[in-house]
Amino acid sequence: MTYTDVYGQALSDYFNNGIASPLLLHNNYGEPEEMPIEFFFRNEDDLTDLEQYALHLCQGKTLDIGAGVGVHSLILQQELDVTALETSGKACEIMRKRGVTKVCHQDIFQWHTDNRYDTLLLLMNGTGISGTRSNFTDFLHKLKSFLSDGGQIVIDSSDISYLYEGDLPTDRYFGEIKYQYEYKNVQGEWFPWLYLDQNTLVAIAATCGFETQIVYQGDEDEYLAILKVFS
Repeated sequence: MTYTDVYGQALSDYFNNGIASPLLLHNNYGEPEEMPIEFFFRNEDDLTDLEQYALHLCQGKTLDIGAGVGVHSLILQQELDVTALETSGKACEIMRKRGVTKVCHQDIFQWHTDNRYDTLLLLMNGTGISGTRSNFTDFLHKLKSFLSDGGQIVIDSSDISYLYEGDLPTDRYFGEIKYQYEYKNVQGEWFPWLYLDQNTLVAIAATCGFETQIVYQGDEDEYLAILKVFS
């Protein structure tokens, strides 16, 4: 069996059969980890405090970027006009079957729309989508183009400097990680993923014309931020 959407295939097997083989996540800093697929199908009661607070902050017309199988969109669409944006075609199929009303199978970097949104929501390490620190500036400019006047970006990330036990890499920003999914002995492509510490996020956001407010800090160096264009 061959497929390129390794992540999506695991989600599809779990959704259709209630069970799936282990989904492994390889990285460039240590041993691979097994991803519990049921995590992607949590209900509102299972969300973290950070996620629940983030959903509470959403308002108006909302774009859920990197929506997965619709965990957050399903909750938000009960009260808001929500569009779920996701790169995995199989995840998009699952979202539609689960009842997400507006699903868009697109890469945020390639997507063009005349719509403007009051809230852009990026959870489960939303900064990761940009891939690298140098790419985060272009990422924010892209996001800004989707915002309505007075709109907001609600985004989370983590400071992962603790992984290096004080010996930070010198060849790259320490929050730049590479991952690779493996499912049923099939490996997907390696992809870059970015974790940003708070100070770096605030500094880059400022250069892009955003004012940043850190509204939640967790016990494991995770945090939630709101970005708004300087008035």
